[in-house]
Amino acid sequence: QVQLVESGGGLVQAGGSLRLSCAASGNIFTINAMRWYREAPGEQRELVAAITTAGTTSYADFVKGRFTISRDNAKNMVYLQMNSLKAEDTAVYYCNADIVPTAGPVRRYWGQGTQVTVSS
Repeated sequence: QVQLVESGGGLVQAGGSLRLSCAASGNIFTINAMRWYREAPGEQRELVAAITTAGTTSYADFVKGRFTISRDNAKNMVYLQMNSLKAEDTAVYYCNADIVPTAGPVRRYWGQGTQVTVSS
């Protein structure tokens, strides 16, 4: 059973920083791309950042220059460093990864999400 669990969310003032973490666990063979999404109330879930196994990164325009995605392949973890936070960044942030389990084909997995609230 493969699971993704996010942590690090919370309440922060505008201009502040948070670091989100996501740990993959279970019967994992390999992890391919890893991503962070976010979903604000009443809005569609949107891609925030992505990173390949080799470490190539990509970002949505609305976070470029403020957020940094990274990963630790040895620990099966992905991180999102969020700086210069804005009230508009308030959302539930979801970890996402393409994972090959020990028995079965590659699948896209989702975490349960962690709440990030930015006060103005």
